Amino acid sequence: MPYANNHSIRIHYQVEAIILSDITLRSQATRTRSGSGLDSRFREEGTPMPYANNHSIRIHYQVEGEGPPLVLQHGFTSSLQNWYNYGYVAALRQSYQLILIDARGHGQSDKPYDPQAYALQHRVEDVLAVLDALQVDNAHYLGYSMGGRIGFGIVKYHPERFLSLIIGGMHPYESPSESAKARIALLQRGMVTYVADAETQNGPMAPDRKARLLANDPEALIASLQAPRGLTGIEQLLLDMTLPCLLYVGEADSFYPGAKEGVRSMPNARFVSFPGLNHSQTSQASHLVVPHVTQFLHEVMQDESRPSVNPPYNVYRTQGQSGPTQPGANGR
Repeated sequence: MPYANNHSIRIHYQVEAIILSDITLRSQATRTRSGSGLDSRFREEGTPMPYANNHSIRIHYQVEGEGPPLVLQHGFTSSLQNWYNYGYVAALRQSYQLILIDARGHGQSDKPYDPQAYALQHRVEDVLAVLDALQVDNAHYLGYSMGGRIGFGIVKYHPERFLSLIIGGMHPYESPSESAKARIALLQRGMVTYVADAETQNGPMAPDRKARLLANDPEALIASLQAPRGLTGIEQLLLDMTLPCLLYVGEADSFYPGAKEGVRSMPNARFVSFPGLNHSQTSQASHLVVPHVTQFLHEVMQDESRPSVNPPYNVYRTQGQSGPTQPGANGR
C-alpha cells in the first residue's frame, strides 16, 4: 500500500488505477511545468510510481480527473471521502486534476499522538510531499475549515508552490483556546460522545457521515488540537500577498466575522458569503460553492501574468441562482 512520508508519520495515499513502487523514479523523472497537471506517465494504467518520502511520513491521497492540478484538503474530523460525498469530485473532475489528501491524523493517514507532529508547517509539508510524489511543481489549492488553516499556512511557508488559494470556513487569526479545550473535553469521552454532541447542535447526521466521524481516532484528534497554531505574524504576510485568493464562508458560521475582517488585509482576495448557512452546511453545499470556485479558477488561469488587483467583495446568493453573481456595491 503506497504512502508519502513526512517527519516519521506515515500518510497513506491511493491513485486510481495506478500502483506506486519504484522510489528511484522520483529523482530521475522531470517535473511538469507550472500548473500543467500530472506527468502523462502517471495517467497510464499500471505505470509504477515511487513512494514520496519526506522524513518517513506517509500521506494518503487520491487523484481524480484531468486538467490543471487542484488540491482538495478537508476539515477537522473529516477525510477526503467528504469531497466525494458532498458532490465536489463529480462537479470538478471533468475540468481539473483533483488531488485529494487525507490530512495527518485523519482518514487513512498516520495518526501520531504527539501534538508537535501537527505543527502547521508540517501539515503544509504534507501537501508538498504529495505534490512531489506526483511530480507536480505548482497547483491550485482548495481547503475547508482545518484545510483552510493549512491554506493560510501555505501563505506563510510555501506560497511559491501554488497558483491560487481557495479557503472556506476559516479566518487567518488564532482561535480562542476555550474552543479547543471544549472539543478536547468531548473527545476525551470518546467519539460516540463527540458525535452525539455534534448531532445535538446540528441535527441528525446521514449514516455514512456519522460512520466516518465515529471511525476517527480521538487521541490523534486531541493531539491535533493541542498543536501550535503556527500563524504568528500572518497579518503582515497577508498584506504583502500577491497570490490570488477566494475566501468563502457561511454567515451563520462562527468564523464569518474573522473571515470578513481578514479579507480586508488581502489585496488580491475575493470574499463570498452564504446567508443562513453554518459551518457544516456550507461545507456540504457544493451546488452553491462550486460555481464560485470554477469562476475564480477560470479567471486566474485566463491570464496568470496579469496584475493582481482584484478587490475583495461579498457575494450574496439565493437558492434560485444557478451561478455566481457579480460583485456588488456592498464591497467588503
